[in-house]
Amino acid sequence: MADVNRGNRPLSPHLTIYRPQLTSMSSILTRITGNAMLVAALMIVWWFLAAATGPGYFDFVNGFVTSWFGDLVMFFSVLGLWYHTLAGVRHLIWDNGYALDIPTAEKLGWACIVGSVVLTLLTVVIV
Repeated sequence: MADVNRGNRPLSPHLTIYRPQLTSMSSILTRITGNAMLVAALMIVWWFLAAATGPGYFDFVNGFVTSWFGDLVMFFSVLGLWYHTLAGVRHLIWDNGYALDIPTAEKLGWACIVGSVVLTLLTVVIV
């Protein structure tokens, strides 16, 4: 049977009125960093394959990997690696049933963001 009250039902929230939450944004960022690290991994594999191919091709690939663009990709891959690691630890905490209340979950989200920036800067400076 047809629903005669179809126009009277409430609509679900639309993206223009929905306020994104830190936990949802950090979950999306975890997926993005996981996929983005694949770009750096492929670049490293390309570098190794060039090293195995010969000195001429290796010089070309090494020039690309050590260029400003390659350095930028590697910097953001380190940032993504630290963020992805800290977000994984956060999910392990949640999987054990801890820190599930909203204020603590938001603190853990900020800890992942700030911690990944600090650990990235330490990694870049030390290494």
